[in-house]
Amino acid sequence: MHLGKIAGTVTATTKDAKLVGSKLLVTDLVDSKGKVIDPARVAVDTCGAGVGDTVLLVSGSAARMVAGLSTAPVDLAIIAIVDRVSTI
Repeated sequence: MHLGKIAGTVTATTKDAKLVGSKLLVTDLVDSKGKVIDPARVAVDTCGAGVGDTVLLVSGSAARMVAGLSTAPVDLAIIAIVDRVSTI
């Protein structure tokens, strides 16, 4: 799992049929302090995230385990909106 920060949205009028109805968001992977470590990855949103939200992401085959995505061509999915990150 990864932490991410939503940086924007993606609009694609022509896409794979299994992605129709899915919201796509530009997500920067961040560390626990919010510093960008991998910018501009596109993720499928499954929980209503918006620009500026910190989110929890899953990638690879785990991304397709999210409800309704088992056969979709997905490599990164948003599975939670993060309220707080605490580090020791």
